[in-house]
Parts: sequence; structure tokens; C-alpha cells
Amino acid sequence: MQIEIVLVDDHKILRDGLKNVIEKIANMKVVGEADNGREALELCSKLKPKVVVMDIAMPGLNGIEATRQIVKENPECKIIALSMHSNKRFVTGMFNAGAFGYILKDADASELIKAINTVIANKKYVCNKISEVAINELINNSEEEETDLSQREKEILQLIAEGKSSKEIGTILFLSSKTVDTHRKNIMDKLELRTLPELTKYAIRSGLTSLDD
Repeated sequence: MQIEIVLVDDHKILRDGLKNVIEKIANMKVVGEADNGREALELCSKLKPKVVVMDIAMPGLNGIEATRQIVKENPECKIIALSMHSNKRFVTGMFNAGAFGYILKDADASELIKAINTVIANKKYVCNKISEVAINELINNSEEEETDLSQREKEILQLIAEGKSSKEIGTILFLSSKTVDTHRKNIMDKLELRTLPELTKYAIRSGLTSLDD
């Protein structure tokens, strides 16, 4: 059985390295690449890959929200987070969104292959630096702030935190500027926040963005 894989990372040099590692394995093939979460949604909807190797900190739509939407559309797809972040908010965010694996970018190439084979067998995988016991405890006892932000509001909050205007957000999400402004007001009301710096800090704390880029 060939394992079809999609790579999602906003750094092409990293994707090239991952592809080189993966395609040395006889039953694995990279069938698509995306450099942001929104492109990943379209690609996965079209290709229906068995595995997605997903970065977390990406502009436009982060890996957590992309994972949530991909798994909702295709529950059989196994997502492996590949991230530089070991912060518990990112780890729990990915697993709670439906990811099956989590490895750090400084892991050995062999660990990526092991992770792919593990999730294909319908088992969770965490890299050696993050113990499975700790992950289970974090998932069950997450201190993540609970809000009733909708999926759309989370997408808009990330874009606001990344400095996008209402017009730019509307263009990205195919919404009118007025609709974006309404969402912005609802987000502020729900979070009881009133300024852009406060919204940005909240987005970072919640793992919606890291502003690395």
C-alpha cells in the first residue's frame, strides 16, 4: 500500500528536505505541497492524502485551524505536526484539533518516517522530547482559555493579529469589509478586549499565531 503524503510548510527548503527523506522509502510518496494553511485545505480536499505533515506557525491560516478543518472534512486523514514549538499550547492545540502525531523540527529524519508508519497504523505518535504521558495529561487537563469564538472568528482573529486590514481580510476570506468589521466587534465583545495589542497577545497565547513570519 502506497502512503500518499502532503507537506505543508511555508519554507520551501524544508519541504524539499522532507520530500527527499520521505521518497527514499519505497511505499511513501509526496503527492502535494502547500506553503500555508489555506492552500493546504484546498490541496487536501482535492488529493485526499493519507498523511499530512503540517507546520503550525504559518501566515494566513495556522496549522491548528487547518488541521481542524482537514480532519472535519476527511476524518481518515492523519495529521502529523512538525514544529519548532514544544510549548504546551501548540501541542495540545494540535492534538485537540485532531492531529495524530507531533514531532519537533530538530528530530532525526528517521523519526519522521517512524511517525508516518505509526499514525498509518492508527496510533498516536509523539517525538522523544515530548512524552506520551505528558501529552495525555495536557490534553485531559488543558489550561487553554475556553471561548465561544467560531471557526470563522478564529481565522479573522489570526489575520487581525498579523496586521491585515478589514479590506485585506475580506479579500482573503471572500467577505465584505462590513462583515469583517462585524466579526471584529463580536470577537472583541466575546473576549472583552478593545485594542489591537490585546487581540494580538490573545492570539499568540491561544496558539492562533506566533508571528514568526
